[in-house]
Amino acid sequence: MEATPDGNESSRDVKTLFSFYSNYLWNRLTTLFPSSPFNFLEKMSNLSRQTALPISAKRRTGLPLPLPSDSFSSTTPMTPEASRVYEVLNDIVDRSILNLHKIQNNLQFWQSRAEGSNARKVYFMIFERGPQAFFNETVQLMRESVADGSAMQHFSHSASSYISERIAVLSTLRCSVAVFLAEFYTEVDKCGEELVKDPAKSFLSLMVTLNGLFSKLEASIGHLHALRQSNSSVDGTYSFPLLFEKLPEINQEESQWTDCEISDAINLIYRNLQELDSYLARMVAKHKKPGKVTRYWIRYTCGAVGLSICSFWLLRHSRLMGSSDIDNWIHEARESTVSFFNDHVEQPLLSIRDELLDTFKKRQKGVMDMEEVQLTSNSLHRMLLAFSEQTKGKKLPENASDQEMLEIVMARYEKELMHPIQNLLHGELAHALLIQVQKLKLDIEMAMLELDQILRANEINFAILAALPAFFLSLGLIVAARAWFRQDTRAEGRGRIARIQRRLLIVEVEKTIMQYQTYVDQGLENDAQCMFGMLIYCLDCLYSAVRGHAKTTGEWQCLKQDIIDLGKPGLQTAYKLIVTARMERVYDCLLPSLKRQ
Repeated sequence: MEATPDGNESSRDVKTLFSFYSNYLWNRLTTLFPSSPFNFLEKMSNLSRQTALPISAKRRTGLPLPLPSDSFSSTTPMTPEASRVYEVLNDIVDRSILNLHKIQNNLQFWQSRAEGSNARKVYFMIFERGPQAFFNETVQLMRESVADGSAMQHFSHSASSYISERIAVLSTLRCSVAVFLAEFYTEVDKCGEELVKDPAKSFLSLMVTLNGLFSKLEASIGHLHALRQSNSSVDGTYSFPLLFEKLPEINQEESQWTDCEISDAINLIYRNLQELDSYLARMVAKHKKPGKVTRYWIRYTCGAVGLSICSFWLLRHSRLMGSSDIDNWIHEARESTVSFFNDHVEQPLLSIRDELLDTFKKRQKGVMDMEEVQLTSNSLHRMLLAFSEQTKGKKLPENASDQEMLEIVMARYEKELMHPIQNLLHGELAHALLIQVQKLKLDIEMAMLELDQILRANEINFAILAALPAFFLSLGLIVAARAWFRQDTRAEGRGRIARIQRRLLIVEVEKTIMQYQTYVDQGLENDAQCMFGMLIYCLDCLYSAVRGHAKTTGEWQCLKQDIIDLGKPGLQTAYKLIVTARMERVYDCLLPSLKRQ
């Protein structure tokens, strides 16, 4: 019975040694064969470049360095040494922000779980940590329920401890990295003018400061093992240390560094950055949020079971089991589909097509032709000519106008109406009436000809009006399908939710600025630096989110300068809040959605 603890202790020591040496070998391999885009070999190859590059060629897509505005000119040539200096400074900020993003993403998840109710925490511990945790926690809960009636209360306390432990470690990591970023960003802002004028000369003091920042970061993260509880739920151990290489002793009285000294300093920086990335990756991996498959494993399991049952049912009715049910169902479904397509799609479309084609085919065949109207006009002319010659008793010219002859007819008609009955039988009254009927027929035919011409001219309009409902319906379906397939809730998107996310980034920037000023007023320097580092992180997120939209609307230059001003350490808090208020109400990509105004 006494040999068991010794055996457990020896096995624990073996595991510790194995973990230590495996981590050591892995670090050696990553040093020899780095795979990161910021790897050491790539930086060494960049050191041999001898061509002058414009500073804009090395600009990051995120928040730029706090250098004077005139240094961003794309026409300003740079020496290879200056190019290397700007590149390493940008990479330090880049990788610090990337590490902050990973930490913040996991920290926000655990904070959202901590804000939930006790029942929600218990549900997470049992159902959202995978099948193994489900069975283990269920068994433990049942045992505690049998032994003690307050099992649910103990389980809720355990869940709170599980979540708070991860929040504490991730918060410490975030604060340490944010302080490192803030102090480095502030130092670059102080040396901005010197970096633009003579980057190689100012590189010495900046690297000495950076060496101190690495040492401070090592000291701030090195005590994380003290946060580990005796009954910690975190797998593994915190035994892997964070050890940065120190900057070698270099004569700081010299006004200029040699190329070899600059190369050694840059290589040391990238080795330290690689060490920091490896350490943070291991720490975040131990405290990261469960993956999507792990959180929703019950849904996926139910889906897999349902799919298996459906597959078995299909197999039972398939040819493999000697059944023709599936073939019959497929045949019936095909016939139903063909019938539905013919009745509700093909036939209506063919009817519309035939109607449109018939309309265009009958364009030359109107209700009234010009030839018919001409025949009626010629007949009326001859009748008027004959009546006028008979009435006047003399021959009229052939080119006599119909209006003159019609006046003769109307004058005779009025005279004949004095004795209508007598003249109807023996006079010219009946002849005059027939001429007027012919004139009325000609007027009707002329009106019908003009109406037919109007209808012909508007046939294409009627056809377009008939097709408009189908066009708008198709357009609506296309827009709905496009919106469905292009759902983008990120701040870089173009929808209403993306616009809300961008405005929330502005809110986060304002809150961080106010919190920073509060810590400054209270004399909490470390907390103030942490808030300033988080401000740089939020501004980088905002910079990336609005860049594409602001370039489209032509307001990028002004918005970019406002974002850079918010990151300047020496700018007054009151002015920064004025800038954020102006950004919310002026720039199009940050305005509220039109549907909500």
